[in-house]
Amino acid sequence: MEKTHLFHAPHLHAIARTIFVAAGASTHIANDVAEILVKAHLAGHDSHGVLRIPAYIRGINDGHIKPSAEPEIVAETDNTLRVDGKGAFGHYVSRWSIRKAIEKAKTSASCCVSIFNTGHIGRLGEYAEEAAGAGCIGLITVGMGGKGAGPTVPYGGSQGTFSTNPIAIGVPTGDDTPFIVDYATSVIAEGKIQVARSKGTELPEGCILDKHGAPSTTPADFYDGGALLAFGKHKGYALAMFTCLLGGLAGTFDAETGRMGGIFMQTIDVNAFTPIAEYQKGVRAFLDVIKGTPPASGFDEVLAPGDFESRYRVERLKNGIEIPGTINNQLQECAENLNISLGEEIVEAEDKARYQ
Repeated sequence: MEKTHLFHAPHLHAIARTIFVAAGASTHIANDVAEILVKAHLAGHDSHGVLRIPAYIRGINDGHIKPSAEPEIVAETDNTLRVDGKGAFGHYVSRWSIRKAIEKAKTSASCCVSIFNTGHIGRLGEYAEEAAGAGCIGLITVGMGGKGAGPTVPYGGSQGTFSTNPIAIGVPTGDDTPFIVDYATSVIAEGKIQVARSKGTELPEGCILDKHGAPSTTPADFYDGGALLAFGKHKGYALAMFTCLLGGLAGTFDAETGRMGGIFMQTIDVNAFTPIAEYQKGVRAFLDVIKGTPPASGFDEVLAPGDFESRYRVERLKNGIEIPGTINNQLQECAENLNISLGEEIVEAEDKARYQ
């Protein structure tokens, strides 16, 4: 197993912020992106954490990410928004957009948002949690499909035509453990293959194919021309297509090439339908009944979506976040290239306050 380095959340946040600011990001944008990356670690999803930073820095250097750009609303009704991300950090654009959607839902019962012209937005569950925390049901999808659009093969196909096309859903429960669904429509997210590669571990069976179309559990086989499988065979394949169709509402489709995709968000204000306090009480009672089901052989308990993340958050806030040595080395290389320090002295009082 790869050697790891332990960081507490405020220090990891300061590392990410310092790198992004040095690379040209405005401080408020750098703080937002850093927080979303660290919260991915706290939720137990290392695949969407700081291992992404080197790729984002390459994106900035190549001109694909404009680190200080601000998103713009280009079309709007009482309960819809069309957002041009202006090439900005996808995390920042998505947090900005979900907050606008929550505001609109509070006056118009619901709001749908289509987003274009932005990059990777990180862990979708982050934005679903934000909606749930505001008393809304949230739905977030990211889809891209068409010839050469990604590594996930359609059911019955032999070549990749989709990205990982994730879906997230958040529902308020009235406590610190909202109902959160967040998964790729591929069997495994590409970021989790990155994690396995960084740790020197194998993948579960049934996730990837090598470049010859044979099943594999070796991360290197995926990066050597391999492919991802859709979860649930034809069912996951259909959902992957649906994320593309929702994403296309942003106008991001091309009839000549057959490509379609984009980012879609929806917020639904629970209070517009039923009192939020009573609804949350009912949701928690419902979830508790389901979790009370006797566990099957090989299981200790039945969990509800969101429990995994909540437990990780408590444990990692207390004990810290382990970062593989390979990723730590890459962060140090970024720091050297930007002529900055990543030591404890960069942690600010506000960083500590964020993660109380």
